[in-house]
Amino acid sequence: MADELVHYEVRRGIATITLDSPHNRNALSTRLRAELTGHLKAAVHDDAVRVVVLTHTGPVFCSGMDLKEAGGASSDQQGVNEFPAILEQLWTSPKPVVARLAGPARAGGVGIVAACDIAIAADTATFAFSEVRIGVVPAVISVTVLPRLLPRAAHELFLTGETFDAHRATTIGLVNRAVPADDLDTEVTRYTDMLALGAPNALAATKRMLQDPRPTNLGEVFADMLELSARHFGGPEGQEGITAFVEKRKPTWVPTD
Repeated sequence: MADELVHYEVRRGIATITLDSPHNRNALSTRLRAELTGHLKAAVHDDAVRVVVLTHTGPVFCSGMDLKEAGGASSDQQGVNEFPAILEQLWTSPKPVVARLAGPARAGGVGIVAACDIAIAADTATFAFSEVRIGVVPAVISVTVLPRLLPRAAHELFLTGETFDAHRATTIGLVNRAVPADDLDTEVTRYTDMLALGAPNALAATKRMLQDPRPTNLGEVFADMLELSARHFGGPEGQEGITAFVEKRKPTWVPTD
């Protein structure tokens, strides 16, 4: 719909969710949070969707929470409870989520980037954990950001609030690739095409495996991984993938239109 702040489109197995609130730099207003939540749910529950791309209009990816709304508001009104749910949706989505950044991300916007599985940024994009400079703590976003960042970089950037560029963001683990702006869409498509080749259940199980804490006992780890491997090797997707490989064709799960 034209009056939405967040748009949703599905094409060839790719669900594109677009933040479209450039007047406030795609800040996480009450309305934007609600629409984003709804579209993420739609993508997860749509069997036709294989990969989710989170992108934006305007020069800024996301400036974080809407501070004009937050001023003088209670914790609930500030979205303290809603925003973690959005980060959890992204982090636990069984479909891979790719963040496409043509512009800056700040505060909560960086938390969203970190919650996505893969992040591709234009090399002109910048980032900052600006919370301490307005007297607040980057507590909620730390849940998704800290697993991505090198510890020394996390201490430096959380405490100073310094702005850093996309190339540094790649070296510290926040984004996967920083490319010239003209190459951004091509690079995002390269990743979505690769992800769409993966079997849906295998991708979901692999995401869970990557996120689960590992026991300290290696015997337990190997036992769990052997069970996981055998279950998918002998399952419908594994058998279809093997058959397709032998028959030199694409598996049935690869989107064709």
